[in-house]
Amino acid sequence: MQSKIMRTPKVATLRKYAVTLVVEAKSISEVWLKTFKLENAVSFGLPEIDDRYHTWRVPLIKRGTKERIGEVVIDAYTSLVVVDETTSPDVLEARLLGRSEVAGSHKKECATDTPSSFVRNTVVFGDSEQALLDMPSQSVDLIFTSPPYYNARPEYEDYLSYETYLLKMRRIIHNCHRVLSEGRFFVMNVSPVLIRRASRNEASKRIAVPFDMHRIFVEEGFDFIDDIHWVKPSGAGWATGRGRRFAADRQPLQYKAVPVTEYVLVYRKHTDKLIDWNIRNHPDQQAVEESKIVDGYEATNVWKIHPAFHSEHPAVFPLELALRVVRYYSFKNDVVLDPFAGTGTTGRAASTQSRRFVLIENEQKYIDIILREVLKWLGPATRDVMFVGCQPPDITSVLV
Repeated sequence: MQSKIMRTPKVATLRKYAVTLVVEAKSISEVWLKTFKLENAVSFGLPEIDDRYHTWRVPLIKRGTKERIGEVVIDAYTSLVVVDETTSPDVLEARLLGRSEVAGSHKKECATDTPSSFVRNTVVFGDSEQALLDMPSQSVDLIFTSPPYYNARPEYEDYLSYETYLLKMRRIIHNCHRVLSEGRFFVMNVSPVLIRRASRNEASKRIAVPFDMHRIFVEEGFDFIDDIHWVKPSGAGWATGRGRRFAADRQPLQYKAVPVTEYVLVYRKHTDKLIDWNIRNHPDQQAVEESKIVDGYEATNVWKIHPAFHSEHPAVFPLELALRVVRYYSFKNDVVLDPFAGTGTTGRAASTQSRRFVLIENEQKYIDIILREVLKWLGPATRDVMFVGCQPPDITSVLV
């Protein structure tokens, strides 16, 4: 048994797995159990690696006994829990309590109501990958965000590699899937990234980030709905430098289009139910009626919107973009999440459209901006906002 434990890291290291040690597999499993408040009732058997399928299998044991009640399956390359192959929390709870699993499963399948989320307006200072683990399952009605650029500007965090960046995005999208309600939407504003050349002897590189994000979304349980093109005014893309060489020389092969668009990718959390089901089963039918879109809406996937600028943030998206997404993909009083909140534009759009917001941001300077701005959005109602990892703003200025 001991020799088997010693060999495991060698196989994992050789294949460049993200999870290489038994202790790491147990740690990931413990975090997963904590999500469902089962960590005190369950202990672990010996994790084993299945290098045929590139997964770790962590046996789950009823604490205080030797009774095996299930297992956690972990993707060795990404370190994410493979939900479809992992014993469900409902089954674990049933086995722990000696209940009939069939009865519990039947009750879940027959449920038709969709209770309203109890989450209130929230600002979280911290890493979204971890913060999302503390949120209740299916407590969010819409996710709208723009992820940080991959090493495009010095203001952004540097990642060791593009693969490391994508792995981080996958983990966050994976965690978002759990907190998003069934059949609801995840909308992401994203664009290709230009990596400038280090010297005149090297070529610049343009990375097609949206297409890699699409693959992650599909693999993480989302259905592709729309690719909306946010079009900026003519001349907006010349700052990138693309097109200048061709404009001067007009030589074939040197042509490069000046980017004046960004993608707004729309995905729906996978479900067998039609969108009408989400509308009919919404717990507040009055809110559904009041949320109907008036004339003047965007009928095509081409949205012409002027870009926004902020003196303290290098890449904010415009309020108008957030307003359209919030109006088109949520109802009044729904909960809108932005896991990369920045200066809080999504929160502002949500509050002005009578929606609730959850903003997660890991940069102190942007949290400070949100704390200032939330007073303008909500006024005295700021006292009802939950602040996690940061001190609430002084509301006395809006009470006089």
